Amino acid sequence: MLLKINCKILLLSGVAYLLASTFSWAQKEPQYTQYMYNIGSFNPAYVGSVETPEIMGLYRAQWIDIEGAPRTLRFGANVPLGNDKMGLGFNVISDELGPVSQTYIDVAYSYEVNLSDNSWLSFGIDAGGSTLKIDYSQGNFQNPNEPLLFGQEQNSFYPTIGAGLFMYSDNWYLGASIPNFLTNGIYNDEIATIVEDKIQYNFIGGYIFQIAERSKFKPAFLINYLQGAGATVNLSANFLFADAVTIGASYRLNNAVSGLAGFQISQGMFLGYSYDYNTNSLGEFNSGSHEVILKFYLGRGSNDSDKTRNREKNKKLKGKPKQIDSPRFF
Repeated sequence: MLLKINCKILLLSGVAYLLASTFSWAQKEPQYTQYMYNIGSFNPAYVGSVETPEIMGLYRAQWIDIEGAPRTLRFGANVPLGNDKMGLGFNVISDELGPVSQTYIDVAYSYEVNLSDNSWLSFGIDAGGSTLKIDYSQGNFQNPNEPLLFGQEQNSFYPTIGAGLFMYSDNWYLGASIPNFLTNGIYNDEIATIVEDKIQYNFIGGYIFQIAERSKFKPAFLINYLQGAGATVNLSANFLFADAVTIGASYRLNNAVSGLAGFQISQGMFLGYSYDYNTNSLGEFNSGSHEVILKFYLGRGSNDSDKTRNREKNKKLKGKPKQIDSPRFF
């Protein structure tokens, strides 16, 4: 009996330490396993690279069975404008972790230039704001050297400004972004000792190999670097079969392995799912993480319509089509 009690205390202490460590880096951007379908959420330069308007929703439930574990909900849109050199994006992200909840809202703009007949470089900026709520009644996170905060609630708002670059062709892409340059807008007397804002850098890339007429293989990576907290490295490999079914796997270095599946339900709808299993010690205390993404491609019609749009872009850009007739796969 005593052994069971000690094990329970050890588990709760470990989880509390992990959550407390996460609070100290509360401005770290939400984590995604299906980042390859979600680039517009962390790189504003991506929003104008799409051929037709996209609307998407994502839900992530992390560390199932651990109370207060992260939950993330995202709604986003990417819209090409005018002569297809510009784009607008919109994001609303709700991120919860224990007593901390944040809501991000931003609008993105991108402009791209031709590097060659079949490659482009896009520049993007985004601006918005974030609300932070800390509800101390959700647990005892009190520092004994500070006044009693249990049962109180803190709310804060701060602006965000980010930027990014996205370079791509029909079969590869590279990107870099900073979601927020403003690193001191969140501080106030009450919460400065709990939340510390740091700049995060994101680097992404992928290459598409055509392995059959309607089948592709894409290795990809995402690196998130947070000042003072090191880098999170994500590696993935996905196969696309019959331009409709995606199967793959992902590895988050020293953290988790993941299985991914995606289905092009119709030309205008994509559904993706991923499951993470922790490879670190936390894996003993949770049932994994689930993530679901649903994307709608507005105006995407038959292949003939896609070809017509590509020919029109070809005339405007005086180069090769911006996108091949089958799915671009990023």
